[in-house]
Amino acid sequence: MSKKALIAMSGGVDSSVAALLMKNAGYDCIGAMMRLWGGANAQDEKDAAAVAKRLDIPFYTFDLQSEFQNRVINKFIQTYESGATPNPCLDCNRYLKFGALYEKARELGCEYIATGHYVICAQDKKSGRYLIKKAADPAKDQSYVLYSLPQEILSHCVFPLGTRTKSEIRAIAEENGFVNSRKKESQDICFVPDGDYAAFIERETGKTYPPGDFVTVSGEKVGTHNGMIRYTIGQRKGLGVSYRVPLYVCGKDTEHNRVILTEGEELFSREVTAGDINLISVPEIQDGMRVLARTRYNMKEQPATAYQPDANTIKVVFDTPQRAAAPGQALVLYSGKTVVGGGTIR
Repeated sequence: MSKKALIAMSGGVDSSVAALLMKNAGYDCIGAMMRLWGGANAQDEKDAAAVAKRLDIPFYTFDLQSEFQNRVINKFIQTYESGATPNPCLDCNRYLKFGALYEKARELGCEYIATGHYVICAQDKKSGRYLIKKAADPAKDQSYVLYSLPQEILSHCVFPLGTRTKSEIRAIAEENGFVNSRKKESQDICFVPDGDYAAFIERETGKTYPPGDFVTVSGEKVGTHNGMIRYTIGQRKGLGVSYRVPLYVCGKDTEHNRVILTEGEELFSREVTAGDINLISVPEIQDGMRVLARTRYNMKEQPATAYQPDANTIKVVFDTPQRAAAPGQALVLYSGKTVVGGGTIR
């Protein structure tokens, strides 16, 4: 009996080659595209369908716009309104690209799900736990954004691109005549392609976010901000504040509608706490566990000591103070190239 797999196909080159590699590995494949925001891009859907046809595999489109609105868009807005900085791609991976895909796979009788993410999944023979490891191509590694996947889903995941480089993937696509072999990658959040998060939130909510005071950490008023949702922790450019030294956003006082600025020192912290945690390589963190930790996607891991005060909290103490750990972003822990787990920064 063949192994049946549901392949997430976005219309891009990565997921297309993932489908090819899965078929070549002997899986009985079904392609699937998820409409998440305002309907799938028509060209993307056409490209995914064309690749599926070329591979001679069934192709489905799942309308998940309602789930995307509830799980991703609404949380994105609420997080900004609360003064934190959301990472909607993490929520999309957790609830849609894996959570919803896994449910669809079960409905279709598929034992496995596969995506075009650059990451390696392997079972640890000693513990039996399924692990996420960094991809072979460090420039493409996506282990940081998959820390929230639970064991149940990981045990059914296949990531065929994890041991390959991006250049290899493009070469495979060209060799097989895929229509999207030279297609450019999107770097934007899909529902804010112009990058103007504040305008998007105002359109979605029908609200306007009033101006308020820019204040220093000592309480000195140094200017007027244009609505709290327009600023993120660590931001320096675009503040419009004239001061004797450059100032950076280091906090938000939502109660009084104030954005707090610093000359820089308050941006750095040794301790970072995260909630809503998910552990992958271990069932729990033994206090004093040495790890490498990241508080942003584009950040080199830094040595730290991890603690788990309770079932849903991680605290790390970095060896050296780290800059701009923003509430709402992800704290992800590594042991070498293996993801230990992570959570949402408080």
